[in-house]
Amino acid sequence: MIILGITLVALIIGSFLNVVIHRIPIMMQQEWDNQQDTTFNLWWPGSQCPKCHTAIKFWQNIPVISFLLLKGRCNHCQQGISWQYPLVELATLLLTLVLYCFLGFHWNFIYACFFTWGLIALCVIDIKHQLLPDAITLSLLWVGLLANLTGTFTSLSSAVIGAMAGYSALWLFAQGFRLVTGKEGMGHGDFKLLAMIGAWAGWQVLPFVILCSSLIGAIVGALLIITKRQSRGQAIPFGPYLALAGWIGLLFGQGIVDFYLGIAFH
Repeated sequence: MIILGITLVALIIGSFLNVVIHRIPIMMQQEWDNQQDTTFNLWWPGSQCPKCHTAIKFWQNIPVISFLLLKGRCNHCQQGISWQYPLVELATLLLTLVLYCFLGFHWNFIYACFFTWGLIALCVIDIKHQLLPDAITLSLLWVGLLANLTGTFTSLSSAVIGAMAGYSALWLFAQGFRLVTGKEGMGHGDFKLLAMIGAWAGWQVLPFVILCSSLIGAIVGALLIITKRQSRGQAIPFGPYLALAGWIGLLFGQGIVDFYLGIAFH
């Protein structure tokens, strides 16, 4: 029954994350253009086809199932529906179940779900728009500090230092890169994302997160260039690699820290 309940909640959250992914960049653009529409937010208007803007009926908005029943097409205009929608819903379900397997049904599981769901939204938004919205990163930074008031994932002092060190480390790297190359090497959203990860997992995990995300990013970037899907010098979103490394760090942070401390002091 617990697994069934978690499955239903995770699929509903996954559906909502698709709303967040679609609407927050639009809301940000409206704010930048000083044309913010107070009638457009995460809750209003109701779900609608992004192509023909026809309102979506409740039976057409069932996570994953509706996509399959509609054969990936809008019921009104017959335009294709992006595979992003079911993939985000399934990823949310899968990662939530993984958290339950490792953490059980406790407070740390609830907190870790919010962390994971936020990272999913950030990854997709960064891939699509090369943006990491403050509304998500900064909100989750404070939630991470709140979770660690009672030492849920790390001590409060480690969490505070982690937030400071996470932001500072990438900021210093970006400044050095700009001095050497004269180019911007990283966006400020990445600084805030690493600060958020530090607030959740503690400063001790940050070396692993930076090393792991850089390694994965370098491998993926090289493959994209080899397959000619990316040109040299073209900016790539770094947020997904930070998010993946940060998620691993939160779940297995203590084991990772013990491992490299054991190597250092062997």
